Amino acid sequence: MVLTALRELSLRGGDWVLYLLLLCSVISVAAMLEKWWVLSRERNSLDRFSARLSKALSQGKLQEAEEVLGRLPAGWARMVLSALEGAGRGASVAEEYFWAGQVTERKKLESHLLILGTLGNSAPFIGLFGTVLGIIKAFHDLARTGTGNPAIVMKGLSEALIATAAGLMVAIPAVIAYNYFQKRVQDILTDTEALSRLFIANLKR
Repeated sequence: MVLTALRELSLRGGDWVLYLLLLCSVISVAAMLEKWWVLSRERNSLDRFSARLSKALSQGKLQEAEEVLGRLPAGWARMVLSALEGAGRGASVAEEYFWAGQVTERKKLESHLLILGTLGNSAPFIGLFGTVLGIIKAFHDLARTGTGNPAIVMKGLSEALIATAAGLMVAIPAVIAYNYFQKRVQDILTDTEALSRLFIANLKR
């Protein structure tokens, strides 16, 4: 029963795979737009307030820093606030609070990156699967007609290879976007860590 269903599916060709890849491309673009918007907001707010916060934290003006950070709906601001919450218990506790906050916010910053990574790795194989199905159908059509005309096979093969090309068209932008957004996330985390370490260094001093 299962083998019969698989045989029927393979003989239909890989046209349906193209629709699957189209869906993958829509999901990929949506994930890219979401990450671009979130990370741009984080980067802009960090660039705008980092100098002011560095000065406040280095001078020990914790209340001013808390007021600024409390008004910012940004993950990096919540990381620094985590360190400020542990300030009353000493520098080591403040540092542990910061790392705990970073773990939570890092998950949020990296959300949907898994989608891009998965599509970047799997889309070429999905396209290759469509190509294999197309080749199977092309040779089946040739055997059924029995004409020995190579044009039938060539036409089927050219149509089958479209699936591989479509898979690469989905995968390549997804991989590029994944690496780009990973770098942006790491830059935000590094700059936030520098800001918090300035504050913790002053606590130790």
